[in-house]
Amino acid sequence: MILLALDTCDARGSVTVLRDGDALQTVAHDTGDDYSVWLLPTIDRALAASGATFGDVDTYVAATGPGSFTGVRVGLTTVKAWAEVSRKPIVAVSRLEAMATEAHGSTAAAGYVAAFANAQRRQIFGALYRRQAERLERVGEETVIAPEKFFAWTLENSGGEPIHWISTDPEMLTETEIWAARQTDGAVKVVGRGVQAASPVLAPAIGRLGYRLAKLGRFTDPLALDANYVRRSDAEVAWSDRNSKAAG
Repeated sequence: MILLALDTCDARGSVTVLRDGDALQTVAHDTGDDYSVWLLPTIDRALAASGATFGDVDTYVAATGPGSFTGVRVGLTTVKAWAEVSRKPIVAVSRLEAMATEAHGSTAAAGYVAAFANAQRRQIFGALYRRQAERLERVGEETVIAPEKFFAWTLENSGGEPIHWISTDPEMLTETEIWAARQTDGAVKVVGRGVQAASPVLAPAIGRLGYRLAKLGRFTDPLALDANYVRRSDAEVAWSDRNSKAAG
């Protein structure tokens, strides 16, 4: 199976071509170009370097968020168009879950994995997962939240079991006072040392997770493919506020 995996959820996006679960070629978004300009030429380059063409792609894997509104929208719109034209299936993947699958080390000792990334505005996108044999089961919903609040919520919902923390932006949590305080008093059962730094180039992990889901038949219809922004855009908030005032 040839898969094309896209991550346009933040400025550190990437594209990967995979054969089954093995990455053949990965290109990171290391430029200031918008995804609307960067994406298509990059995919052409990645496919050519892999010895493949668009016609060889069996499955598209798209990161649906959480992330920036514009970035996620560009990636999903592109995948929808290709799938509708080529009649090839789509697998929708959470960027946080893909990150959580990269947790390594003493994984057998960790009943939970907490994954998070910088959401700007002094907040993070975060999710907690419970290990269930070969898969991860999300606890609650993905959220955008202050790091301190995510930390407290995670401790509360992990039932006191060890947690494997992983992030593309570990400092968002490790530089908080609550992290330092709980580390000192021994209340936090951390697997490994602190927060595992995940590579921001997540398309390979997204592709590998997409391959596992594809084998299970977990495809998404192009018309049903939707972004998981978690947080409403400023425009939506402003529109809601204006309408609430008008109604009042």
